[in-house]
Amino acid sequence: MVVNKEKYDYLIVGAGLFGSVFAHEAKKRGKTSLVIDKREHIGGNVYTENVDEINVHKYGAHIFHTNNKEIWDYVNSFVEFNRYTNSPVANYNGEIYNLPFNMNTFNKLWGVITPGEAKEKIALQKKNAGIENPKNLEEQAISLVGTDIYEKLIKGYTEKQWGRPATELPDFIIKRLPVRFTYDNNYFNDKYQGIPVGGYTKIIEKMLEGIEVELEVDFFEQREFYEEKAEKIVFTGMIDEFYNFQFGELEYRSLTFNSEKLNIPNYQGNAVVNYTDRETPYTRIIEHKHFEFGNQEATIITREYPSEWSKGQEPYYPINDDKNSLLYKKYKALADVEKNVVFGGRLATYKYYDMHQVIAAALTQVEKEFKNNV
Repeated sequence: MVVNKEKYDYLIVGAGLFGSVFAHEAKKRGKTSLVIDKREHIGGNVYTENVDEINVHKYGAHIFHTNNKEIWDYVNSFVEFNRYTNSPVANYNGEIYNLPFNMNTFNKLWGVITPGEAKEKIALQKKNAGIENPKNLEEQAISLVGTDIYEKLIKGYTEKQWGRPATELPDFIIKRLPVRFTYDNNYFNDKYQGIPVGGYTKIIEKMLEGIEVELEVDFFEQREFYEEKAEKIVFTGMIDEFYNFQFGELEYRSLTFNSEKLNIPNYQGNAVVNYTDRETPYTRIIEHKHFEFGNQEATIITREYPSEWSKGQEPYYPINDDKNSLLYKKYKALADVEKNVVFGGRLATYKYYDMHQVIAAALTQVEKEFKNNV
């Protein structure tokens, strides 16, 4: 295919999952794309960096999981996935509990053996709390798992993560909390799960083969120049920034990652350990080698510190409360009437996505974009 470097069919702002899937599918349909990203690497937040034979998840743990066979087959068409199963553990002041909340958790906490006993314990605690119609995250969590689990394994972690008291957080944040009455430490219920062999960056590299990519480019610093480079724009950045924050700034939570190499073969015995007490400043420690069953002599760990977001920081989690949802609707109304701009991904749609959801959304957008294209 001859690439017209003067004018492309698409300018894709962001080399993460959404932008890379779109660029790959556009290329399959004979379209040209220029992909730009302000970071020094492709992959967005799923980027993995090989450090001393260990694939380090630079922006937090990413475990691929889905019930959608088409999406699973799609990602496996780029790389092979291993059999990693997400089974995090919680550390509450030195006490270790299995996650998600299951019979192993209930047995250690209460000494119960059967699902019936565990359900009775939770029902009693819910009754004693007097919660009938949960109005916030705290009440929703107690209604799901009782007061003991809430106090030890949810409250501190959640308040660190969101920087707000649990009583001020909406109940929907916790509604998808996995609770199961089996001795099963698999966090996800999805049929398909794993980590790409060799890291996520390999997937993005495969998607972007034969496509022009420019890194360390800030779209907003050279907006006029890049807007002239293509017929249409696929924008995966912050939607409020695209519209120059004219209605105000959408709010996010941010993260800081502190990584270190340790000259020991095994630091914590698990890929992910959550620290659920309020006093520990970080929410979790990731030991990257365990995602791929590594046997290296050394190990690399990363501590995650949540923080308020401000300009210049990376936005990770949208704060989908009433105030921000109303603000986003104003920006979406502008986006909906754009004829030459496609908005996609978590920042452009102000929505938290798992990886399989990002890919599904990108493929749906591709079908919509090219439905009349033979």
